[in-house]
Amino acid sequence: MEPESGLRSSSNPSQLSWVNLSRNLILAYQSFGIVYGDLSTSPLYVYSSTFIGKLQNHQNEEAIFGAFSLIFWTFTLIPLIKYVFIVLSADDNGEGGTFALYSLLCRHAKFSLLPNQQAADEELSAYKYGPTTQVASTSALKRFLEKHKMLRTALLIVVLFGACMVIGDGVLTPAMSVLSSVSGLEVYESKLTKGEVLLLACVILVGLFALQHCGTRRVAFMFAPIVIIWLVSIFSIGLYNIIYWNPKIVRAISPYYIIKFFGQTGKDGWISLGGILLSITGTEAMFADLGHFTATSIRIAFAFVIYPCLVVQYMGQAAFLSRNLNSIEHSFYNSIPEPVFWPVFVIATLAAIVGSQAVITATFSIVKQCNALGCFPRVKVVHTSKRIYGQIYIPEINWILMVLTLAVTLGFQDTTLIGNAYGLACMSVMIITTFLMSLVIIFIWQKSILLAASFLLFFWFIEGFYLSAALMKVPQGGWAPIVLSVIFMLVMYIWHYGTRRKYNFDLHNKVSLKWLLGLGPSLGIVRVPGIGLIYSELATGVPAIFSHFVTNLPAFHKVLVFVCVKSVPVPYVSPEERFLIGRVCPRPYRMYRCIVRYGYKDIQRDDGDFENMLIQSIAEFIQMEAVEPQFSSSESPSLDGRMAVMSTRSIQSSLSLIVTEEDIAGFDDSIQSSKSLTLQSLRSAYDDDNPQIRRRQVRFMLPQNPSMDPSVREELMDLIQAKEAGVAYIMGHSYVKARRTSSFFKKVAIDIGYSFLRKNCRGPAVALNIPHISLIEVGMIYYV
Repeated sequence: MEPESGLRSSSNPSQLSWVNLSRNLILAYQSFGIVYGDLSTSPLYVYSSTFIGKLQNHQNEEAIFGAFSLIFWTFTLIPLIKYVFIVLSADDNGEGGTFALYSLLCRHAKFSLLPNQQAADEELSAYKYGPTTQVASTSALKRFLEKHKMLRTALLIVVLFGACMVIGDGVLTPAMSVLSSVSGLEVYESKLTKGEVLLLACVILVGLFALQHCGTRRVAFMFAPIVIIWLVSIFSIGLYNIIYWNPKIVRAISPYYIIKFFGQTGKDGWISLGGILLSITGTEAMFADLGHFTATSIRIAFAFVIYPCLVVQYMGQAAFLSRNLNSIEHSFYNSIPEPVFWPVFVIATLAAIVGSQAVITATFSIVKQCNALGCFPRVKVVHTSKRIYGQIYIPEINWILMVLTLAVTLGFQDTTLIGNAYGLACMSVMIITTFLMSLVIIFIWQKSILLAASFLLFFWFIEGFYLSAALMKVPQGGWAPIVLSVIFMLVMYIWHYGTRRKYNFDLHNKVSLKWLLGLGPSLGIVRVPGIGLIYSELATGVPAIFSHFVTNLPAFHKVLVFVCVKSVPVPYVSPEERFLIGRVCPRPYRMYRCIVRYGYKDIQRDDGDFENMLIQSIAEFIQMEAVEPQFSSSESPSLDGRMAVMSTRSIQSSLSLIVTEEDIAGFDDSIQSSKSLTLQSLRSAYDDDNPQIRRRQVRFMLPQNPSMDPSVREELMDLIQAKEAGVAYIMGHSYVKARRTSSFFKKVAIDIGYSFLRKNCRGPAVALNIPHISLIEVGMIYYV
């Protein structure tokens, strides 16, 4: 969502900068509703989580001052300096998050483990990002990492672990935020038992997850006022508490109070850092949700609103606690002046729901990215907004998150225990982001290894200090994100491992083109009218499914198109660059290849026009090939022909086919014109049962062009006639098994883990949009 788009034509630089600024201010306003809900609700539980446990023995004014000083410097060093000033600059064409950093690294070095990259992918406009020149020391490190597969596997595991911790956040954040907000009822309504408060929290959580299917189309404008009112409220209360209770708290900004804090509390103070780090939970959302906004808008919102409001609130709470040491358990609600308690309670509950909503949405995005890069089983992705492209809903993940969140809420029943788990998950993600960021500094920004090492060591020292304190609380709830992450990580790695093995099997069992050429243009079988779209994950070569089909049924369509739908390591692929068209075997064979490319944040939507765009793209390729013979493979029969990008916008050129459209209420004309009365009646019955999939009839005709080459005209006529005869979709229905000689772990991973996931996941996105009457599935067993 770049604010500069569409503005470059302005000739007035001052007008351009003003429009740019106003757009960023609007985006900054919207970001309050999506990005900062979690971060801004942290004051609800930070002090109570910090002074629980052994630090109860050190509840005095100096300890309170030291705790605030720690919060202030933590908040300044990590969210402000690390994220706002450094990490936000490492976007992938405007996208952020751990997978965005990983895809950026995979494009600049061969770190990816799935061997489906092609040279044509590097020509995508979004592919090249950052300097192209390389420093000598950088090149040596790059070659070292590319050479050792173990290191590339370790990098993937680190990224998957980070993604799993984000999913863990999606479970823990709603539980922590909602339970903390409703716990205020225990302060003023002493009649309410803990069980009744817990029941209210569960009702709110069920409602929150039940509403997810509605999407977050208006989430930014609807939720932003809630968060802004919340921020104004906590800023005002903080300022009041500073002035009324203890103005001397301002001195605690000095790091001297941190030294005094540790000198007084010792090991107990170090363990209490697990509570302090809760002040920065939600920081990662600034980077993860970057795709909806701009780095400038997020920086404006944080530096001018979020940072001062939260610092003043933490300072005010500390001022109150320094004079009311017995109020630590419910420090936030006790620090609210009595006349404004109920309005603040209501807005706190609403803000907690907003914060939970943002993390749930981020979890959907992470799962979608993992799925696109072959690291998560296929799930149903629903695009919930026509305007904001990245907003999605995943039903399976939503209900899994709801069950896990309710289990955490009912299991722990205490914000302190949930906070221990929450802090560990957040700090783990931050440490992984710091590591990936250091690699970006070396490989993408082309800076010295010394600078990257300095960045890594400085922030790892701070974050490691916090992580060590969080790890001490593993027995008191910290085990929860570790267990969740291990489960999700096993699912991700087994799926990626099985997918990679299956792809390698396909790669090593391709049909020999020499064998195909030896069969002649008829392939030694009957070529029947129509187009056969053969779906395969292979980006090159002829898949084994083709020979398997021909061996069992010696007839095939007159026109064959090998279709590969694949993800490339860029966020989005523009429609103009989506189709790659090429030829398989010489012209008389009438065999083509189409590679449909999607970015890891693209939504594969069925607009009912794929067949027509494919036919037009192939026709464009045939005509272009006649003009540019270098695309022909007849000179090099042992290889696939060169692939060419066919823009869906360029197909309106004078060389293109003439397209006529008409709405049809009945069944397809290709079936109507069929001589088979049985097929006509079958299609008629199918259309009656499935009226929603009827599509408009598109007819193609050749333009009147006397100068057209006769062989090109003949090939185009064959293509048009084949389209009129009907289109069939051929897909492999594969069973993946480990070889008998495989190790025990491989057999468990493939025969049990991967097999279970394949049986219980969704079908391929392309298969879900194919009319069943046109689908042919070919069974294949893969021994990997």
